[in-house]
This record gives sequence, C-alpha cells and structure tokens, in this order.
Amino acid sequence: MAWGKKKGGARKEPLFGLPAALADLRLSPADRVPGGGDDKPVKAKPKNNTSGSDSGDEKPRPAKSSSKSSSKRRGKSRGFGIGRLVYWTAVLGLWAGIAVIGVVVWVGAHLPPIQSLEIPKRPPTIQIVGMDGSVLAQRGEMAGANVALKDLPPYLPKAFIAIEDRRFYSHYGVDPVGILRAAVTNLMHRGVSQGGSTLTQQLAKNLFLTQERTMARKLQEAELAIWLERKHSKNEILELYLNRVYFGSGAYGVEAAAQRYFGKSAKNVTVAEAAMLAGLVKSPSRLAPNRNPEGAEQRAQIVLAAMADAKFITEAQAKASIGQPSINVKPAGAGTVNYVADWIGEVLDDLVGQIDQDIVVQTTIDPKLQNTAEAAIIDELAAKSVKFNVSQGALVAMTPDGAVRAMVGGRNYAESQYNRAVTAKRQPGSAFKPFVYLTAVEAGLTPDTIRSDAPLDIKGWKPENYTHEYFGSVTLTQALAMSLNTVAVRLGIEVGPKNVVRTAHRLGISSKLDPNVSIALGTSEVSVIELVGAYAPFANGGFGISPHVITKIRTSAGKLLYDRPNDPPNQVIDPRFDSMMNSMMRETLVSGTARKAEIPGWTAAGKTGTSQDYRDAWFIGYTAHLVTGVWLGNDDNSPTKKATGGGLPVEVWSRFMKSAHQGVPVAAIPNSQGNWGPSNLIQISSQISPPSASPPQLQAPQPPVPVPSGGGYYRQPPPVRTSGHPANPNARPEAAAGLDGWLVDRLFGGNR
Repeated sequence: MAWGKKKGGARKEPLFGLPAALADLRLSPADRVPGGGDDKPVKAKPKNNTSGSDSGDEKPRPAKSSSKSSSKRRGKSRGFGIGRLVYWTAVLGLWAGIAVIGVVVWVGAHLPPIQSLEIPKRPPTIQIVGMDGSVLAQRGEMAGANVALKDLPPYLPKAFIAIEDRRFYSHYGVDPVGILRAAVTNLMHRGVSQGGSTLTQQLAKNLFLTQERTMARKLQEAELAIWLERKHSKNEILELYLNRVYFGSGAYGVEAAAQRYFGKSAKNVTVAEAAMLAGLVKSPSRLAPNRNPEGAEQRAQIVLAAMADAKFITEAQAKASIGQPSINVKPAGAGTVNYVADWIGEVLDDLVGQIDQDIVVQTTIDPKLQNTAEAAIIDELAAKSVKFNVSQGALVAMTPDGAVRAMVGGRNYAESQYNRAVTAKRQPGSAFKPFVYLTAVEAGLTPDTIRSDAPLDIKGWKPENYTHEYFGSVTLTQALAMSLNTVAVRLGIEVGPKNVVRTAHRLGISSKLDPNVSIALGTSEVSVIELVGAYAPFANGGFGISPHVITKIRTSAGKLLYDRPNDPPNQVIDPRFDSMMNSMMRETLVSGTARKAEIPGWTAAGKTGTSQDYRDAWFIGYTAHLVTGVWLGNDDNSPTKKATGGGLPVEVWSRFMKSAHQGVPVAAIPNSQGNWGPSNLIQISSQISPPSASPPQLQAPQPPVPVPSGGGYYRQPPPVRTSGHPANPNARPEAAAGLDGWLVDRLFGGNR
C-alpha cells in the first residue's frame, strides 16, 4: 500500500498554505443554525475506513455539539435580560429624579414669600361676645418674654428633645430614621400613634403654615425645615422653638407657660415641671394641667422616662420627679364666663381650622343669665359649703333646642380653671333614672303600671332606697317621684341594661356606659353638659339636640367664616312616650324629691340624683323655656355630709330659674297635656285610694316585716289619697297633705 493512500479510495494529496487553511473552515451539519432557511441538517454517515485517525476525524458528534449550542443561547438570553434591566432601571431612575425635582419646584412655588419667613406670625386675638353683642371675654397670646437658651436650665430643652426629636442634633431638618420608625409603629398599632416630625418641622409648621393635614403641607413643612437648618444653627432653632410653641390656655412659649401653670419663670422650673411642659406640646388643649391635671401628670411621667432613657437625667432623678409638679395657676381673668371662653377656644379649631387673623365669635350666652348662674352657685356654696362639706359646683342652662345660655364650671375661675361643666365626669345617681323609665314605657309599660318596691338581692348586691324603707306595690309615677331604687333596678333588669344604654345614647349621652344591672342607679359617669343635653328632648317634644355655644364667627373686618346651621329634625322620643315621661317627672316637683323646685306660673319637671356615699348631688329640671342642670360635690370625689339632689342643687336651680323666667311669657312643655295629663293622674291615684266626700281615714301602718338581708325592719306606707274635696273631683293628688308626720318624714325627709 502506498503512503497516504486510503483503503478503498483514491490517493489524497496533502495541502499546504492557503488551501489548507480554507479547508479547515468548512461547516459541518452540526454548525448550522436550527430552523435557519430551508436547509436541513444532513445526517453524517460513518465511513468504512481502516485508519483510526481518519475515521475519528470524520465521525460526527451531534450530542456534544447540541449541548454547546444551547449553552451559548442561554448565555445570550441572560445577557440580554440583564441589559434590559439595567436600561429600564436607568430610565425609571431618570424619571424619578425629574419627578422629585418637579415636586420640589412645585412645593417651593407655593411657599410663603421668603421675606415673610423672616418675621414669624404671632397668634391672633379672639373676641368673644354674648347674644346681645356685649364683649364677654378676649383670648389671644399670653405674651411671655423670649428667653435665651443659655439662660434656661439644661434639662428643660433636653426634655423636649427626649420626647419630640431624639436625633435633633444629627439630622438636617428631616429625619428619615424617625419617619421610618413612626411608620412602623403606626403600622403595628393600626393607627397614628407616633409622629415623625422633627422639632425643626414643628417649628416650620407653627411659624409659617396652617394646621391642615395634607401631603402638600407636609412637603412644604419638610422643605421649610431644610431651609431653617441652612439659615440657622441648631441652638438658634431650638431657642426659637421654645419661645414660639403653644402650651395651651393661651400661653405661647416656655416663659408664658411656666408663669401660667407654675407661677414662676422658665429659668427656675424643676425637672418635673420641665417634663410637664415638654409633654404639653403633643396636645396642649387636652393636656393643659389646669384642665386635665391627671392627663398632664401621666404625660409628664412618659417624658421623664424618655429623658432617663436618653441619659439626660438619671433613673433616680426620674423616679424622684414623678408627681412633683405643683400646679400654681396664675389667674387669667375674673368671672365664670371664662369657663365659657376656654370651652370656645377648644372647639374653634374644629369649626374654622387654624386662626391666622383677629376674629369675633358670637355666642348663645345671655350675659344676664350668666351673672345670675354665677351668683347662684357662689352664694349657695358660700353659705352652706362647710355645713355639707361641698367645695365645688357647676351649672349649665340651655334652651330646649340646645343653645347654651349660661355655664358655670366652678365656684372660682381665678383659683381653678378646671371646667366641671364640660370636662369633669361624675356619677349621676338617680338623675339617670328617666332613661330607664323611658325604656320601660317604650317597651309597653305606662305611668300607672304597678311594680313592687321590696328588698332585692342580685348575686349579693342589695340595692336599697334612700330612706331604707320599702313601700310594696307602687305605680311607676310614684316610684320615679320618690326615687325608689329597687323599682328602678327591677325595671332595668326587665327591659335589659343594654337597651337602657341605647336609650341614653339616643337622647344625647356620649360617654361610655357600662350595661350592667347597676346602670339603673346611674353608676356610669357623665358630664353635666351631656346630661342636660340628654334631658332637652323631654322639654322640646322629643327631638334630639346638639348642645352648642357658637352661632357665628367673623374676622375683625366682618368676613363671615362660620354660620351654624340649624339641626335637622331628629325625633328621638315618640310624642306618646314623651307625654308619659313629662307627667311622671312633673310629680317629682309636685310630690316627690324636688318639692322645693318651684317656678310660679310655670309647669316644670325634672329629676334629682345622689350618687353613692353622697359624693355627687344633682338636679336636672326643665320648662318650655330652659333646661338647667346643677351638680355639687368635691373635686377629689370625697363624700359630702349627706348633700342630696333635693337639697342644695334644687335651691341653686330654683334661684336661677325664677330669675331666668321673669318677664318671659308662660308656655307649656310640649306633650305635657296629652293622654297622661293631670286628670289621668287623678285616676291613677284613685285606683289606690278613691276620693271620698267624707274625711279620709288613713290606714295604720302594717306590722314590721323582717327582711332577710338583715337590713332591719320596714313598714308599708299608708296609701296616697286625693284631696277628697266634693266640689273639686278633678283635684290633683296631694301626696303629702293630710298624711301623718311619719309618712312625710320617712317618704320625703331625705330628698333623694
């Protein structure tokens, strides 16, 4: 065999140079792109060669070639995907940058002029006038001199930093870390429980912006904060903040606040007082210590803990400062009308938002009635406060449609600005019973329905009547007039405590009421103004009302900012049931626990109330002209010396109402002459003791009946009789006339 000659084939000559190079570039079927064109890969056929080397060079390797091709394609696809991601990231980043710049430009264009930022605005003056146009009070800035930061005790500014902006000295006006922390906290609590604004942002808002809660305002606030940080040093910003922030009760700045609440300069406040001041800025109207001392103290404890956590004070200092602030409020004016002015200041923001100019607030207050109410409270307490151990009182008088004519929040505004007519909540005692009886008549009972007044034991709780006497079968009218506790509790159980709570809320009670069996005796706390407002439907024909004191708000130039609309009609009591309630509550003044409450010529109705251990004494009474409520008690909730609703409160009420009705045309209470008028009451009492032409004979008291509760012996009273005058068969019952002294003393001796 010749060299270079293959078996079964022709001689193949070796190639050199360019031809050899070109020969190596020939494509095999495996190198073709799948699907590319009409050519199809040709399956290589193995040749029958005897040369191992030649046979190996020519044999196709389709599997290996296919794997390499797929790997190459995946590499190209991956590279293409990364490239697209980079491209679109760059595009989106560019547009985001453009958007941010646009927002910054837009926000900047809507900021106040730069020159106006140099002189921060001062709070406006608020003039409060009565319904006759006379000036009642004036509110505005309680000016305090600016205090240099270096003159303040170091723990005072640190208290604000600890509770409001821990990273104050490390951020640039806006704190992303604080915003993120607040967002996480709010998300966890499913609500706004923490803010992310820095002290600089708060200063910017207070100086230059309104209090509206919008995204645009927040962006303006952030931009102004950055501007302030560039223009002023940290200490300058902190000093400006401390001298401008609002602390409630008309006090702006730490100096004014320290004088207002502690009667001293801010330079001399203690650690505890500094903590209380720092705690006020969160909600100055709600936490002002002269109005809410408990809330202010709780907030101060939170500030002290924050100061200790930030190492501004020691743990020992924090513990020693708890409960230390001695509130020594500086008198801000004389006269109880200032309670009204404070109340107006608290609701203004809800009506017209942030006040940035002088305004005039027109109110429903009658100056003459305000003076009469003030004199009635002060004079009665001056004469009898020691005898009955009663230190405070409150009075609210409103028209049946809810317009407040007079409000007294305490006996001395100069000594205490705490408004007991609006802010304080106390147990109403039996003054809550009308809601129980209304629920009962709505369930089908009537004023002449008979219920048992007898001992009652509810799982160990044994409610008793004030006189510790039980009178057997009585009508609902008698039970309400005499304020029998056992009947009220039985009715509450009969109709259901939850239904009683619904009735009270429907008529205007806004406080939380616990739907338990004791609710019938007024164990859940309410304020004077809401209880008086809830009685108004009885006096106006059954319509719900909203107690209000502001009618119009104008700028000093006369521009109208607010005009109160009339309440839409809202029938909360059916006229039939309103008539029943009026007939029963009239008996409280005629023959019941409020017999001293008289207004010559007028028909009046109401209910007394005394809470457990004589801690609170109430009387809420009404005519077609006014609904007035009186509360007497002590701020520390200590018991009085048996002061009852039928005693001092009735005396204060009668003195005020007699004066308030002078010269007013007499009018009847709506629904007071319906099917349950006086003639029907004669029929009710006649069922118990029919009238007779002959002198009535009183039945002797029944023998004592032992009571299982161990409460002593109780007697059944003789029946109530009518006057029995033959010439006047329609005369109304005289529950007390002709009865022996035993019944008078036992039944009415302790005006419940």
